[in-house]
Amino acid sequence: MSTLAIQGCQWGDEGKGKVTDYYASKADIVVRSQGGNNAGHSIVHKGKRYALRLLPSGVFNPNAINILADNVVINPWDLIGEIDNLHNLGIKDFKILVSSRAPILMPYHLVLDRAREQALSKNKIGTTLRGIGPCYEDVVSRIGLRFGDLLDLDALKVRLEGVLEIKNLELKAFGQEGFSVEELYPKLIEISKYFSPLIIDTTAYLTKAIKEGKKILFEGAQGAMLDNIHGTFPYVTSSSPLATAIPLNTGMPLDCVNNIIGIVKAYTTRVGEGPFPSEIENEELAHKIRETGHEYGTVTKRPRRIGWLDIPQLRYVHSISGVTHVAFMLLDVLSSVDEIKLCVSYSLNGKEIDYMPSTVAQLSKVETKYITLPSWKEDISSCRKYEDLPLNARRYIEKVEELTGLKATIVSVGPDKEETIIREDIF
Repeated sequence: MSTLAIQGCQWGDEGKGKVTDYYASKADIVVRSQGGNNAGHSIVHKGKRYALRLLPSGVFNPNAINILADNVVINPWDLIGEIDNLHNLGIKDFKILVSSRAPILMPYHLVLDRAREQALSKNKIGTTLRGIGPCYEDVVSRIGLRFGDLLDLDALKVRLEGVLEIKNLELKAFGQEGFSVEELYPKLIEISKYFSPLIIDTTAYLTKAIKEGKKILFEGAQGAMLDNIHGTFPYVTSSSPLATAIPLNTGMPLDCVNNIIGIVKAYTTRVGEGPFPSEIENEELAHKIRETGHEYGTVTKRPRRIGWLDIPQLRYVHSISGVTHVAFMLLDVLSSVDEIKLCVSYSLNGKEIDYMPSTVAQLSKVETKYITLPSWKEDISSCRKYEDLPLNARRYIEKVEELTGLKATIVSVGPDKEETIIREDIF
């Protein structure tokens, strides 16, 4: 058995798409284990850029089976649109399987998401308004619809009737119009026709695949700091992007993952509200990095906030996730700046701390200490060996390795899959 999990180590948008595309080309099975179409991977494949939202990165490997596992919330209409879009772009030879346990994201989830953000006003979370949170709430409340329900339409109708009694009360509380069975049931019948051939017990499928020694890649969405327990709560996503959650999200045993590669951007970004200790206050510099790195949301197109690399934050993520290797991404972007700052420690109330505060109130108060390193001002996109990198680029990577205790086994020097330095093969 050879399995690998890919985990974002910051606030998402670290460049996971490129790494998942690289490893997906070598995999027998690619599994998306959490999240929904609120986040995506931007992938450059054969010179063209594609934005994936729900589909796993294995869609570019005609030999791979792509699985949407048990804890992926799926908007079926958006998923069909994403599939059709790839077909229109000439990407047609891919295989998809959908877990019978996967939650169905319904139209009322979208309405509730927007209504709640409006009600929160200045205290809003900054969600993507894709209905992900309300859909996960229905899972925990045990009233959600699942893809397995599409295989028995009579039972589905009964379940829908019961669900709408509750959801319409919620909608009314926010001053929104309710939904009727007559409106939604026909839509679910059409969805059932499309997805029924694709719905299986993916837990059983993956259990068999592991016994057969298949190469399995587990990919997630978002990043560790958006974890709904260990991230910057409440400014987090609605699921756990940590690799440690993969067994629960897929129905696999604890030892189902051999290696975890953490994706680390050479600087830091985040989208939406919440504390960001290493955020760059110089807007001119932040804008320069944002434009050079094309730092806009894959799905939402929102501009990302820009910060320097945060070592205390990376140490924290290492401690809660057990990352074994690192892919160091977008190093080429830092060629555009004169000098690079590296956040090396936090202090709180005048005292240096060796932990990341668990509340946003405390995290908002931390003071950051930086060291400054010179940049290299050279185009590094043609480098294919670590030794080819400019000395200052290597010194920057090695300083990060020294401070985190993690080795960068992959270094990205450009957006294309070929613009990559592989220092160690782990899959």
